[in-house]
Amino acid sequence: MGVLEGKVVLVTGAAGGIGKECALLAAREGAKVVVNDLGGSVAGGDAGDAGPAEATAAEIRAAGGEAVANSDSVTDYKAVQGMVEQAKDTFGALHAIINPAGILRDGMFHKMSEDDWDKVIDVHLRGAFNVSRASVELFRDQQDGTYVHFTSTSGLIGNIGQANYAAAKLGVVGLSRILAMEGAIKGVRSNVIAPFAWTRMIATIPVKDEASAQRVARMKNAMRADQVAQLAVALASPEAKDVSGQIFAVRGNEVILFDQPRPVRNMANTEGWTPRSLLDVALPAMKNSFFDAGATASVFPYDPI
Repeated sequence: MGVLEGKVVLVTGAAGGIGKECALLAAREGAKVVVNDLGGSVAGGDAGDAGPAEATAAEIRAAGGEAVANSDSVTDYKAVQGMVEQAKDTFGALHAIINPAGILRDGMFHKMSEDDWDKVIDVHLRGAFNVSRASVELFRDQQDGTYVHFTSTSGLIGNIGQANYAAAKLGVVGLSRILAMEGAIKGVRSNVIAPFAWTRMIATIPVKDEASAQRVARMKNAMRADQVAQLAVALASPEAKDVSGQIFAVRGNEVILFDQPRPVRNMANTEGWTPRSLLDVALPAMKNSFFDAGATASVFPYDPI
């Protein structure tokens, strides 16, 4: 018996990459799957295509599973409500949402257009709101529901050229945390995963030097979407009932638990601080505890396991 036996799962962005691997694995683990994917480009903004979502659903059915396709956009709240209704109408229930749908529009912040900012925020952060808000009352009423949202080390640590993506993905972390806190007494769980995996989104990252070429090569050869799917499906399982409000990463065969912002140093002045005393005393005293401006590669410089 699979870890999702008898459950109904909605997977967004499921035509390729991590989403597809999550949908296929969820089905193999016993779930009935609503396969959602707009079928658009990595940059988003195009009309989309119903074919890719149907192709994943057909692959599940061909393997003996149960799946239905949906090609609506996660940026459209009414359409997302329709996904929830589709799950209920087709399979009689909805128990979990795995939400890796996303786009990239990279660029240095001083050159970033409003449209590039808005589109990325819309898909990632608004999309996470939409799938959560459209289903949370159902989950609370049935006292059973799980969200597996996706963040990124671009938000948790930072990567040059991804201000829009980083802002959206760190926002998803905050949303997931509150979903976990508010849902605890109602059996609603939420966690996030920061994936390291070669996908068509990652393939768009420009390679400008030898160091970045080596990082991309490591990701392409040793960090796969199916490895990320293992954790996503495990978190969606009712057997992970005690896991909520957490931030994970998957890097090859590594599963990483991230810390969350907590105080690291405290300076007090009973007479109150002034700009001068802060500059002379507090900030210098805290300096050794500052975090540097290194990107993700500086935190994970070693080869994946």
